[in-house]
Amino acid sequence: MTAITRLLLAASHGDPVAAADLFPVVYTELRRLAAAKLAREAVGHSLEPTMLVHEAFLRLVGDQKFDGKGHFFAAAAEAMRRILVDQARARRAVKRGGATKREPVGSAQVTAASPDDELLALDECLGKLAEKYPDHAELVKLRYFAGLTADEAAAALGISASTGDRRWTFARAWLKRAMD
Repeated sequence: MTAITRLLLAASHGDPVAAADLFPVVYTELRRLAAAKLAREAVGHSLEPTMLVHEAFLRLVGDQKFDGKGHFFAAAAEAMRRILVDQARARRAVKRGGATKREPVGSAQVTAASPDDELLALDECLGKLAEKYPDHAELVKLRYFAGLTADEAAAALGISASTGDRRWTFARAWLKRAMD
C-alpha cells in the first residue's frame, strides 16, 4: 500500500492529521496536472495552476472516501473539470459581457470558436458520452482533464493498457463526431 493510499484511507476515516499530511504528498502531482490542463486554456486565463490545485483540493476533502490513489486522482480530474467549466460559464454570463457581440479589428473575419465555447461543448458531449459509455467517459476525464498517460489512466481504472487504448480511440472518435 502506497503512502498516498494509507493517507487517503486514514483521512476518509476522519483523521484530520492524515488529511493535512495528504496535501503535501499529492501537491506536486496535482500541480503538474493543473499546469498541463491550463496550458490548453485561453491566454490570459485568470486561474493559475496553484489556484486550481487549491480549489480542487478543497472540493475533495471532507466527507468523501477514496478507494485508493486512482480514485483520488479521478476525483481530482473531475473537480478540475468542474472548476474550469464553471469559470467558462461565468465568463460567458450576460452580466460579464458574455452576450456582447465582439467585432474583429480590420476587415478579416475570423470564425474560430473561443476556448470557452470548446470547453463547454466538450463538457456537454462528455456528459452524453457518460450516459451511454460511463467507463469511456471516465477514461477521457483522466486523460484529458487530469493529464494522465494512457498507462496511468488504465491502471487507475483497473483495466489493461490495450483495453484503455481501445476505449480511448472509441471515445475520441465519438466525441469528435458529437462535437462536429
